[in-house]
Amino acid sequence: MQVLPALDGGGVERGTLEISRGLVARGHRSLVVSAGGGLVEQLKGQGGKHLSLDLSRKWPSTLLKIGRLRNMLVKEKVDLVHVRSRMPAWVTLAAWKSLPAKTRPRLVTTVHGLNSVNRYSRVMTYGERVIAVSHYCRDYVLANYPQTDPNRLLVIHRGVDPAQFPHGHQPPVEWLECWRADFPQLADRFVVLLPGRLTRFKGHFDFLKAVNQLKQSQLPIHGLIVGGEDPRRLKYAQSLREEVGRLGLESEITFAGHRSDLREIMSVSDAVVSTSIKPPESFGRTVLEAVRLGRPTIGYAHGGVGEVLSKVYPAGRVTLQDTAGLAKKLTEVFRGELSPPEPTNEFELATMVEKEIDLYESMVVSNSAGL
Repeated sequence: MQVLPALDGGGVERGTLEISRGLVARGHRSLVVSAGGGLVEQLKGQGGKHLSLDLSRKWPSTLLKIGRLRNMLVKEKVDLVHVRSRMPAWVTLAAWKSLPAKTRPRLVTTVHGLNSVNRYSRVMTYGERVIAVSHYCRDYVLANYPQTDPNRLLVIHRGVDPAQFPHGHQPPVEWLECWRADFPQLADRFVVLLPGRLTRFKGHFDFLKAVNQLKQSQLPIHGLIVGGEDPRRLKYAQSLREEVGRLGLESEITFAGHRSDLREIMSVSDAVVSTSIKPPESFGRTVLEAVRLGRPTIGYAHGGVGEVLSKVYPAGRVTLQDTAGLAKKLTEVFRGELSPPEPTNEFELATMVEKEIDLYESMVVSNSAGL
């Protein structure tokens, strides 16, 4: 059983479905507990079972659902439960502890992000096994929660399906026609893509600085920002637009909003960048996807992005918040002086799924052996 807040779009949710599909393929039952969402039908279509329980709200009343989750664990005869988010983890931990020790399912948690350090976040370290999505993430946990047993903490990197992100991918002609019609301002420009929601830690202001430097260098630059506005941070989105006006970049920046066709957009962009600042990305899946597609990908050399780039495209690393260095790398891409990424087998989805399910199986076998 995997437990998370909801099954809408997002990296955690996609990973949940990927593991579910792998479980079914290896002959296991796959249960997912969440508040529901747009991916439920996909989960069912690939053989998983969805159990509806909203554990997403950070309210004391959510703890009243401990009994319902406990009943699910017993009724479904769950032999392992994997929690992927903090509030569901508190409910799951309480339900798990209420069961007799000899009949409890095994408990796994995954630290997907570099959450604020406090008692609330610490719950993600309480699993019998704790998965970190990168070595940087593992080091972050050990540095901030030193009571965590390092022998219980293992790294399983996220992965990308090479069939979904093939090197040299070309979008369909119909998509290209629509794209060019919707964004004619990108024609004959050096298009640099920054994907990510409009939140401060994505470093959009650094991106605008780099675009401005390239404009001053007479490059035919156009910065493309793809990502929806966070309803809780509308002032930040407004401040970005004001900065575009202050720098006189109205003709060089496009806000495309949320898009579900990011793979195609990355494929037609001249370069993809990551300017995430603090906290850094715990893994950097979008960076990996861009490199997999063969696009020149530039990112700050810290956190998960730095870890991924060091493996798949070291030439794309730039010192944290070095906007001049970022502009220099992009200039090299424009001039053809920085070669695009070569095909890579690093961070494959199949490897991630195999390692995670191998962990499940080993834990369940040791439990039934009374170890």
